[in-house]
Amino acid sequence: MNDTARIELIRTLCDAHGVSGFEQNIRKLYQSYLEPLADELKRDRFGGIVGQKVGDPNGPKVLLAGHLDEIGMLVTYITDEGFIRFQTVGGWWSQVMLAQRVVIQTCKGEILGVIGAKPPHVLPAEERNKVVKIRDMFIDIGVRDKEEAEAVGVRPGDPITPVSPFVPLAGDGYYMGKALDNRLGCATAVEVLRELQGQEHPNILYAGATTQEEVGLRGAQTLVHEVHPDIAIALDVGVAGDTPGLSKSEALSKLGSGPCLFLYDASMIPNRRFRDFVMDTASDAKIPLQVEVIPGGGTDAGRFHTHASGVPSIAFGYPTRYIHSHAAIYHQQDFDHGVQLLVELVKRLDKTTVESIQND
Repeated sequence: MNDTARIELIRTLCDAHGVSGFEQNIRKLYQSYLEPLADELKRDRFGGIVGQKVGDPNGPKVLLAGHLDEIGMLVTYITDEGFIRFQTVGGWWSQVMLAQRVVIQTCKGEILGVIGAKPPHVLPAEERNKVVKIRDMFIDIGVRDKEEAEAVGVRPGDPITPVSPFVPLAGDGYYMGKALDNRLGCATAVEVLRELQGQEHPNILYAGATTQEEVGLRGAQTLVHEVHPDIAIALDVGVAGDTPGLSKSEALSKLGSGPCLFLYDASMIPNRRFRDFVMDTASDAKIPLQVEVIPGGGTDAGRFHTHASGVPSIAFGYPTRYIHSHAAIYHQQDFDHGVQLLVELVKRLDKTTVESIQND
């Protein structure tokens, strides 16, 4: 696939809406990319989906999955004046939310709004410098009252998604958009399947995406039960450490220097032999690889690796700036190198290799 088409895939996935628990539309879109590349599609009842590609029918099962969901909000109630109170879905930092545009998916279509709070102009000096709490925020959709909000279709439980179109930035290869966490991982699974078309691999590959990762890795638990893999790779994003104020001990990776292997996160310590296998493969294939440690977050590998009697797993992804906000930034070269490395890994994960990793 050429660079333009690959970037268009990422753009389309990022611009689509899919808050945790409301992934139906993004899943249908995603399925349209998987279907032409897979021998068969498999789904769990949470909405997770993978394309199966059989290399060696007697080889090990290899699971490669991002997650479809993005952080967002949902409507809890409408005030008498027509303002929307909401519940966050996934991890939000209050300081990135105010004055940002959102869209509410209603039964009558999409409604645009903006996140507001009491203006600083009316606050006393001692309150003006305090961080506004999420519970004090609301969404303004530009109506007169509750009745008008209900008339345009808003009701409790409706999902709310950030508005931030996917765009190129000034430097070559830099792109910004919403939901890079984790539509980058979803796009990676598609591109690995695409790159393996017409190529032999000594295993059965299941490439796709889970649901509800941002609210506790829930869809990873259902998808791993559906697939029963012998080995698994969770595709996600890491915190880039190349912006002002960050030290090397806080975040290790930087944009444009390669994909990341996560050495540790709050949900999993990776299988040692699998970790070394990834590092050795990257070195042998001369593909740049960074490492990352994320003590304050987890990935779907946290559920994959505890399935049944244990599934050797790693988390793999891309350094990304400003995740869990309306606008994150990644570098396309990292994505391309990530796909290249994962294709190499799949080609080398034969029965003997997987068994040696399993018996660590």
